[in-house]
Order: sequence, then C-alpha cells, then structure tokens
Amino acid sequence: MSKTKCSKIGFVSGTLLLGALTGCIGYVDGPQPGRVYAQPPVVYAEPRVVIQDDYVYYPGYQVYYSSNRRQYTYREGRSWVSRPTPPRVSVDVLFASPSVRLDFHDAPSAHHATVLRQYPKHWAPLGSSQGNRGDRNEGHNQRRD
Repeated sequence: MSKTKCSKIGFVSGTLLLGALTGCIGYVDGPQPGRVYAQPPVVYAEPRVVIQDDYVYYPGYQVYYSSNRRQYTYREGRSWVSRPTPPRVSVDVLFASPSVRLDFHDAPSAHHATVLRQYPKHWAPLGSSQGNRGDRNEGHNQRRD
C-alpha cells in the first residue's frame, strides 16, 4: 500500500474513533422515576445556656420564688400563676418570714403536696425565735405542728 492511502485510512479511523468517544461523553442520563434527591435544609442554631430553676419556699404564704426567673409562683384559686410580685404581702414581709431552699428544678405544682407536708404553714427553721420549742434535735430542720 502506498503511504498516502495508509495515512488516509489512519486519519479516517482515528476520526471515527474520536467521534465515537466524544459522543459517549456528551450523553447524560436523566433522573430515574421514583428516585428524588432533595438537599437537606441548612439549620443555624445559636448556642444557649440552660439555667435550671431554683426555688425558695415561704411556708407561711405558700409562695415559691425563683431567683433565676425573678418570679413568684403560687396558687390562685385552682390555678398556678407566676408573677413578678408576691400575692397579698409585701416583698419585705415575705423575705423576713421563714423560708427554705428546695432541691427541685421543675414546676412547684409537681411537688407542692410533698412540700406542704414537710413545711406546714407555721413551720420555722431550727433556732429561729418564731415559736421555737426546746424539744427539737440540734442541727435538723423539723416540722412544727
């Protein structure tokens, strides 16, 4: 064969091969039915500090105070309310009355029955001048009947 005939055959076969390869690259498979991809939404969250409630209970008035919330919680009729002021008593009188710090961090309504039994209306801490009886054990807060 002549040189020009070989180079023409090589050129044509190379062009055909190149055309076949570029035709495959240009083919894109579309979405298949039943398969859907949805990108998840972006969620931005700010860091927060959760502060648990702390309560001081005033048995003489059956009022709870949360210093974190700066709210007084008490029963009003059959409902529990939280307000910035105590009911029917000034803050000074309330703070001067006997109180006890409680160790629960949820709603006072969940613990009120137990708290009432432990700290009845006329309860006073040991060593206080409010009706202190001499028959109490030293170092223990006991309820007064």
